[in-house]
Amino acid sequence: MNTVLAMIDKSEAVLETKQQRTVLWVVALAMTGLIFDGYDLVVYGTCVSTFLRDASQLGPVSPATAGALGSYALFGVLVGALLAGSVGDILGRRKVMLAAYVWFSIAMAITAMMSSVAAFGVMRFITGLGVGALLAMTGALVSEYAPKGKKNLLNAIVYSGIPVGSLLAALLAILLLEYIGWHGMFLIGALPIVTLLPLAYFKMPESVAWLASRGRMHEARAVAKQTGFDIPMPPAASGSDSELSEDKAGFAGLFKSYPIPTILLGLMSATGLMLVYSLNTWLPELMLRAGFNAKGSLSFLLVLNGGAVIGALMGSNVADRFGPKMVVAACFGIGALSIAALTFGFSLGILLAMVAIVGLGTSGTQTLIYGLVANYYRINVRGAGVAWCAGFGRIGGVGGPMLGGYLAGADFPLETIFYILASLAVLGGILTLLVPTAKGGLNFGGHLAAPCRRN
Repeated sequence: MNTVLAMIDKSEAVLETKQQRTVLWVVALAMTGLIFDGYDLVVYGTCVSTFLRDASQLGPVSPATAGALGSYALFGVLVGALLAGSVGDILGRRKVMLAAYVWFSIAMAITAMMSSVAAFGVMRFITGLGVGALLAMTGALVSEYAPKGKKNLLNAIVYSGIPVGSLLAALLAILLLEYIGWHGMFLIGALPIVTLLPLAYFKMPESVAWLASRGRMHEARAVAKQTGFDIPMPPAASGSDSELSEDKAGFAGLFKSYPIPTILLGLMSATGLMLVYSLNTWLPELMLRAGFNAKGSLSFLLVLNGGAVIGALMGSNVADRFGPKMVVAACFGIGALSIAALTFGFSLGILLAMVAIVGLGTSGTQTLIYGLVANYYRINVRGAGVAWCAGFGRIGGVGGPMLGGYLAGADFPLETIFYILASLAVLGGILTLLVPTAKGGLNFGGHLAAPCRRN
């Protein structure tokens, strides 16, 4: 009897080790991918001042043109995320993510070779397609491997890769921009094809929950054996015609089962991303106009994204205990107050601290939004749900750089610009409070999948 118990304990220990190793690889690879995503989107903001002041780079660039160029990549993210939402729920998370690494790496390398505004803008859009596809699938895969009670935390860790990448873009610009120019800064964004892609090809598994939900049980068993996770019961196996109709994959199932929450979550994400990309594109330029030198103005971008990383990780712990909705609403409120406080004429030290808090209330809040959305929907529509958040939300992301370009080009006072941005944060908080609370449901696969929620 003791021998049998010892064998069972050993088997359970081996299984637990496999699960922990799988979660570690999924989180590490997913976060690394989003670090490059964040870098690729924000590196442009570190180069805007160069383009505005040196016509030999791309030709004459006005503030309005600079704002439009900043929006092209985000429009590409919108299209790429929405396309990937349906494709990923049909073909799988892993395939889309691997293809995205290749796509945006090659696109960044080509962008670095451009010498005209038009060509640069086209390549920024093409880069955004790959970035959007990766954003859409990452949250779904992580949610389907995250242990129960740590879903918001692990999603926050992974999606904090975006502000980490933004932070690295600012840091590397401070250290390297004057030596390697904007061309070199963009070439750094092409590194995933020779670093991340080979690792992900061998170490990133497909989602067992997704395979089971698609009826691909043979593949699900093989991946389950490799990862140590159980095969969950597909939601569609439960029975009635009405339930089966609700289990449609992709956007059809998303809007059939969750119409009102999906619209509100999309608007909430759009508002948050308008804030994020207004600041990430224009904060260095605004601080340059406020009297700081080039490296000093880039330091504000560094602090902004550093605050986003720390704030998102702190907020995710609270979200796992009390639910993400109220935490996201509170962070929007913090963002509104801290942006408005930038107008108070603080000393440099206090100003930097306030910018870090702004990071929590903008990019940090957006990280928590991805966690909320990734765990809101059932498996068959989860990819589409995250894609909708990342894709439709990019309408706000597209508008962010353009809004900043308009405000900067029209020579609005800095105080007015910050008050306008603060009002966007207030709107984001209101939209968050209007989202219906997800009701608990069956949890297919225990630690493997988020609860199936019905509204």
